[in-house]
Amino acid sequence: MKGLIAKKVGMTQVFDESGNLTPVTVIHVEPNVVIAKKAKENCGYDAVVLGLDDMKASKASKAYAGQFPENIAPKRHLKEFRDFEKDVNVGDVVGLELFEGTRFLDVTATSKGKGFQGVMKRWGFHGGRATHGSKFHREAGGTGTINPQHTFKNVKMPGRMGFRRVTVQNLKVVKVDPELNVILVRGAVPGNKDCTLIVKSAVKK
Repeated sequence: MKGLIAKKVGMTQVFDESGNLTPVTVIHVEPNVVIAKKAKENCGYDAVVLGLDDMKASKASKAYAGQFPENIAPKRHLKEFRDFEKDVNVGDVVGLELFEGTRFLDVTATSKGKGFQGVMKRWGFHGGRATHGSKFHREAGGTGTINPQHTFKNVKMPGRMGFRRVTVQNLKVVKVDPELNVILVRGAVPGNKDCTLIVKSAVKK
């Protein structure tokens, strides 16, 4: 498994040699620092813990700062990657070169929050007719049955939309720019601008 912590820059578009337009998302991959290594003998599995973005030592609690080695400043973002393909040690820096030769990526992030929404926006309900005296426009309609006279679980209803963990799989790598430390992937990526992403090599490819 190859994986890094990155940040979303935004979306743009590129043209190929034939003049075809491709919408892409720009992902900025900053150097990740190896915070810890977990071995199968001690933890039951092999994993590597990566960190990104230094934070003030005064902002870190004693318990949080205790997991970092003495020569490494506390990091704002931490992520554990199991079965890490590259052989690294604590204190090493891992960057964009990890994805050299990788054609497809899986990207995980927290989607944009839309707040409390009705069933038409949240679930795509058709809604009622808008004319001829109809009084049923954007409602959900019946949610229960005559027997057993209650609403079952998992019925689609109004509620909070977005702001959940989303993974988009098999995003094609369009371009890699080592000078700017960015990856261009085809299509959209969840989350707003400058949000933190978890970028991994595609599981299904």
